[in-house]
Amino acid sequence: MRKNLAEVMRAVPEALRQHSPAEKAEATLRDTPKFPQLWLIWNSDQHLGFPGLRSSQQTLTLAISGHPPSWKAVHYQNTEEHKSRRRCDSPSICWSSSSRGLSHLEHSGMGLRPGVFFLELLLLLGQGTPQVHTSLGRNTLEGQLWPETLKNSPFPCNPNKLGVNMPSESVHSLKPSDIKFVAAIGNLEIPPDPGTGNLEKQEWTEERPQQVCMEVMTVLSDIIRHFNPSVPMPVCHTGKTVVPHDGADDLWIQAQELVRNMKENLQLDFQLDWKLINVFFSNASQCYLCPSAQQNGLAAGGMDELMGVLDYLQQEVPRAFVNLVDLSEVAEVSRRYQGTWLSPAPEPCNCSEETSRLAKVVMQWSYQEAWNSLLASSRYSEQESFTVVFQPFFYETIPSLPSEDPPLQDSTTLAWHLWNRMMEPAGEKDEPLSAKHRRPMKCPSQESPYLFSYRNSNYLTRLQKPRDKLEVREGTEIRCPDKDPSDTVPTSVHRLKPADINVIGALGDSLTAGNGAGSTPGNILDVLTQYRGLSWSVGGDESVSTVTTLANILREFNPSLKGFSVGTGKETSSNAFLNQAVAGGRAKDLPVQARRLVDLMKNDTRIHFQEDWKIITLFIGGNDLCDFCSDPVHYSPQNFTDNIGKALDILHAEVPRAFVNLVTVLEIVNLRELYQEKKVYCPRMILRSLCPCVLKFDDNSTELATLIEFNKKFQEKTHQLIESGRYDTREDFTVVVQPFFENVDLPKTSEGLPDNSFFAPDCFHFSSKSHSRAASALWNNMLEPVGQKTTRHKFENEINITCPNQVQPFLRTYKNSVQGHGTWLPCRDRAPSASPPTSVHALRPADIQVVAALGDSLTAGNGIGSKPDDLPDVTTQYRGLSYSSGGDGFLENVTTLPNILREFNRNLTGYAVGTGDASDMNAFLNQAVPGAKAEDLMSQVQTLMQKMKDDHRVNFHEDWKVITVLIGGRDLCDYCTDSNLYSAANFVDHLRDALDVLHREVPRALVNLVDFLNPSVMRQVFLGNPDKCPVQQASVLCNCVLTLRENSRELARLGSFSRAYQSSMRELVESGRYDTREDFSVVLQPFFQNVQLPVLADGLPDTSFFAPDCIHPSQKFHSQLARALWANMLEPLGSKTETLDLRAEIPITCPTQKEPFLRTPRNSNYTYPTKPATENWGSDFVCTEWKASNSVPTSVHQLQPADIKVVAALGDSLTTAVGARPNNSSEGSLPTSWRGLSWSIGGDGNLETHTTLPNILKKFNPYLLGFSTGTWEGTAGLNVAAEGARARDMPAQAWDLVERMKNSPDINLEKDWKLVTLFIGGNDLCHYCENPEAHLATEYVQHIQQALDILSQELPRAFVNVVEVMELASLYQGQGGKCAMLPAQNNCTCLRHSQSSLEKQELKKVNWNLQNGISSFSYWHQYTQREDFTVVVQPFFQNTLIPLNERGDTDLTFFSEDCFHFSDRGHAEMAIALWNNMLEPVGRKTTSNNFTHSRAKLKCPSPESPYLYTLRNSQLLPDQAEEAPNVLYWAVPVAAGVGLVVGVIGTVVWRCRRGGRREDPPMSLRTVAL
Repeated sequence: MRKNLAEVMRAVPEALRQHSPAEKAEATLRDTPKFPQLWLIWNSDQHLGFPGLRSSQQTLTLAISGHPPSWKAVHYQNTEEHKSRRRCDSPSICWSSSSRGLSHLEHSGMGLRPGVFFLELLLLLGQGTPQVHTSLGRNTLEGQLWPETLKNSPFPCNPNKLGVNMPSESVHSLKPSDIKFVAAIGNLEIPPDPGTGNLEKQEWTEERPQQVCMEVMTVLSDIIRHFNPSVPMPVCHTGKTVVPHDGADDLWIQAQELVRNMKENLQLDFQLDWKLINVFFSNASQCYLCPSAQQNGLAAGGMDELMGVLDYLQQEVPRAFVNLVDLSEVAEVSRRYQGTWLSPAPEPCNCSEETSRLAKVVMQWSYQEAWNSLLASSRYSEQESFTVVFQPFFYETIPSLPSEDPPLQDSTTLAWHLWNRMMEPAGEKDEPLSAKHRRPMKCPSQESPYLFSYRNSNYLTRLQKPRDKLEVREGTEIRCPDKDPSDTVPTSVHRLKPADINVIGALGDSLTAGNGAGSTPGNILDVLTQYRGLSWSVGGDESVSTVTTLANILREFNPSLKGFSVGTGKETSSNAFLNQAVAGGRAKDLPVQARRLVDLMKNDTRIHFQEDWKIITLFIGGNDLCDFCSDPVHYSPQNFTDNIGKALDILHAEVPRAFVNLVTVLEIVNLRELYQEKKVYCPRMILRSLCPCVLKFDDNSTELATLIEFNKKFQEKTHQLIESGRYDTREDFTVVVQPFFENVDLPKTSEGLPDNSFFAPDCFHFSSKSHSRAASALWNNMLEPVGQKTTRHKFENEINITCPNQVQPFLRTYKNSVQGHGTWLPCRDRAPSASPPTSVHALRPADIQVVAALGDSLTAGNGIGSKPDDLPDVTTQYRGLSYSSGGDGFLENVTTLPNILREFNRNLTGYAVGTGDASDMNAFLNQAVPGAKAEDLMSQVQTLMQKMKDDHRVNFHEDWKVITVLIGGRDLCDYCTDSNLYSAANFVDHLRDALDVLHREVPRALVNLVDFLNPSVMRQVFLGNPDKCPVQQASVLCNCVLTLRENSRELARLGSFSRAYQSSMRELVESGRYDTREDFSVVLQPFFQNVQLPVLADGLPDTSFFAPDCIHPSQKFHSQLARALWANMLEPLGSKTETLDLRAEIPITCPTQKEPFLRTPRNSNYTYPTKPATENWGSDFVCTEWKASNSVPTSVHQLQPADIKVVAALGDSLTTAVGARPNNSSEGSLPTSWRGLSWSIGGDGNLETHTTLPNILKKFNPYLLGFSTGTWEGTAGLNVAAEGARARDMPAQAWDLVERMKNSPDINLEKDWKLVTLFIGGNDLCHYCENPEAHLATEYVQHIQQALDILSQELPRAFVNVVEVMELASLYQGQGGKCAMLPAQNNCTCLRHSQSSLEKQELKKVNWNLQNGISSFSYWHQYTQREDFTVVVQPFFQNTLIPLNERGDTDLTFFSEDCFHFSDRGHAEMAIALWNNMLEPVGRKTTSNNFTHSRAKLKCPSPESPYLYTLRNSQLLPDQAEEAPNVLYWAVPVAAGVGLVVGVIGTVVWRCRRGGRREDPPMSLRTVAL
């Protein structure tokens, strides 16, 4: 069979030559009616006789398409590696199809018919040419070579979109669809290991170059077949010997063989078909990338030899596009990873010059451009049918560690990359070969559907553009009037003038080394030159008139400056001097640079290391950002900052007298704009290689977002490092951040394009133009105060040199930037919320738009700006300097809360400026009034709200407001004049009222409630400096604080009042009443609680913190107040500072990324402390005036509490204290009367556990008589009240009382002063409707008058309290319930019948008439004539409001189980109200009582008025006394609203019904009438 087959094969060529291609196809189709295609290529035993056919593979391959079922697919190759898989035993033949992809088939057990095979062979030869080198038996795009992840991916290019496929006539318009033939030549041999004689291995390596070439070319062919399906399998002619020899000779031989093969290939129209020929080569040595080799042209790269081969191809081959493919670097990488397939690797070369990353990248680009320039200008680009294009294969990064994974070097990757190179314009092949990832496949575009040549890429035109520009150096002129040094050499870095600088140095990277700064445009190789004399921060070439650098600027102030660099050279050259920046440097390299710099300064005889002032500029970070994506952990912001810190630590520890500039890393992402703008010429390959992490990612990629975030954090952490104060521990050393690069924009031309004149020829480093602008920006930054430094320098602007300020001529540091009482704000993040917040708990400082303040003279600013001896000027209100609302100047010279907030929001409004009172326009929203007390806050609140509503600068409903309230100091100054008026209860009542209005009516507000200044601090300063303070005016300035004796009872009482004020404020805020709205909160800022005064060396307090009156704070004090308030606002609740140390340097804290909000309870995750369960309802006794009169008074109008000897009471069940405690007896029994707890007569326990009128009086007179104890009748004492009593019963109770007193052996009826309390009327109201025609009010008054007359006639020395009846008019509620209806139905007939509005109105009228009837008793003539008897009406129940709990619901703890009577807590409140009423003048008594628990609510007799108030000692004029009863009394309750019992039977009852103590009311429940 083999013989017959060989004969057939020898006969085929001659026969086919006699026919044209069309005739061959026709004959083949005519002669093959039965079998499909059957192609024979070669076998392993004989060379088939096709002219030009050559084979070195030992494979018998047969291809069958549409084969019969008896053929089985196999993969067979006759090599040692594959013998185990062979299943073709004799007689058998192995076949391979090469139509589109390769498959392998085996036929076993049957012979082939020569005739049929001949027909199929004819068909094969009619369709395509026999292939010189077949594939390795693997598929490509659709087969096994294709990566698993891409095997099923669709081909990305759409040939149909490229328009009409007209054949190209010029190689410069050659489209992929025009290519008919793909071939390659190149020497890819692997020399044998000289130490082995393994011939079998040599045979294998002999095959390997052929295999590699075929794999790459097969993939490339398959790509092209998508555009032209008729492209046959490619041809590879590679070196065929394994003995090292002249590579150029071998390439020449391959070229000749390829040309001969193409000419003899009958399926190729040699003259007309377009051919793609790839010439692979690699340099024998890596020395071609050395600068010296570059200077000598391309000789080192084998240019002459290659050009000879290219010349041959040009002469012999028409219609050819030749890729000149340099695989030198691919081979070099292959050498690093032994076992990869691409060899031989070039020999390593130790260049004598610099071989840094920058050098290699520049050498690569220069090498590539040398080839491009040569080929573009050669005859190869002049012809229409032939061209050569250099296709570079440079890696993005070369892995340096053997442990790393090998780079991608499979055939698909290299073929794909070669295809992409063909799709890129010449001169724009910037994208390097990725060692780790395959780039996306590029496709021809409709605009450029052809393979790129130098001509259609306009390469020469673009190459000439940069040559038009010349390198320009920019000088400037220094015209500063003061260039002199300090009069004496300064010892503080904060007093350092420019002329004081003697030494200059620098650390950094190539931007400081000056790479390319003096290079002429287009001279890329010269970028390797380090023009240190032009370096912006340390260069000293020429002078400032021609070269602007920081060193040259400083030389204008001190011509003797030393340390600057000149000329060119590396950091080790003498020209560099103290410019120790290293090209390619990163932050991790800084400590080594710092060490070298310090050693140079120490060892140089020209430098006086200890005495000379030095300026050192450090600039680093660009290279770290350029490579961050390769190892984000290594290049993390924290590591970046830590490395800078290590370098600065060396300088800080070892270098005396140094000012260090730390220039923040520039905003490097702007480099992308230059890289992407194709209209601007730049060597993008260099840019991409030097800074891949900035340039290689897509615009919206996560990697780019990470870069921007890293860039920002590099800057932020640099600031944080320096602003920590770590380098401000010595007076002769500091580090200052110079931020002019932080937000720099890319310079633009007038056309709006990136201006590459600011860059060196590589478009990465600075030109001398940028160095000059950077020098001026650095200089200006150095003279700008910290906090006001420029962060966005405009490089396009002309050079502008600022002169030192004549007032502040020093280089600015963190300390000397603060003027007077200013502060430096270190906060980096000053942005507002992304959108205006709707919640006060998400409020950032920059969201605040309005600031306001309420208070007294401290907030009004009295005396802040007064000179030390100008006491009268204390009356001047320096509102613009006020800590909480002043807006004078700026934060740098005036520290106030508004000035801090203005650093976050320049549009802040509401602050005060200048001087003036609250009504002046300058005051704006500072509505504090000198001398104001808590009772004045309401007026201030009303004025403030009106101003905010009326002023166009304030959007009342939309703007967020901060309102600071400080009050209480003036109340304490006057508390001793009337301790009742200025009690803690009254203080907090006024404060509550004011805050309630703000809470109710002001939207979007955060209220700072600030503690007042402790009066002990005022005393300490005022009395501790009698020579400086106006002690003679103490009584006028603050009588109750400054005039008290040390260790006196009065001083102790002052402390008690002060603590009670603070406690009441805290309780008010922690009640949660102001946390019910999402846009409002009140936060207590407690920094003022504990003030630590600075003490001078003589032990006296430092009065510089106070105004001339030694009371009001000075600006120095106000500055500390503002800092402390700001700190408090950012501190979470529960962790707020409660101490103000005036001596301390209070830092300005900043919001953090995690905690950016002003703190409130919610965003502090703070829960107000749970009030401990109240064990009792006792009160604290704080009164100091508790002694009795010196002698027993004879007049009731001079009666002091301690004079009372006997107490007594008349009334109903409210006085017998029914239900004051839960009933312990069984159901159905009568509620117990707890007489010992009765508000007006009970005496159980003591005041600390039970607040009753007798227990209060027992503090004044422990021997008090008459009070009730327990629950028994036998211990009722003089409590003659009875359950169910009405007014008609009062005369009888009066007689009963008189009898008990007369019969008591312990009571001296004539001499003992007696206090009698009468409270009646509830039952009268409950039953008035039973006889509505009766004159209830008249009878009510008459019965009480009769009782009073009895007491008047029978009791000498008596003070009678008549308590007005509760307001019961609204008792009825439409909804029933066990709490309300059972008492009403059983004992309050009128409630059951009052269902209509008319009946309710009638009940109210009766109620008011009862109150009105007895209100006149205080004024009745018969009760005012006697000296030892009086009647005083106590009206605290007149308008009593329903007691509420913290949630705003009715507080049932004030009421008994029946929800009708009072609990022991309610009795305590009644006792307090009664006692306080007794200490209030007639006509000015409190007519309501808002029940809130406080142990400090009891008023005290004042020294000026120690008596129980009567009509006479209330000093009412006779005409006033006469008119008072005629007032339309019932109109008052109308305005006051619902009374206490309304709450009992109304809201309270309703609350009981909702959450009562029992689910169902017992039907047999018995009730007790009032």
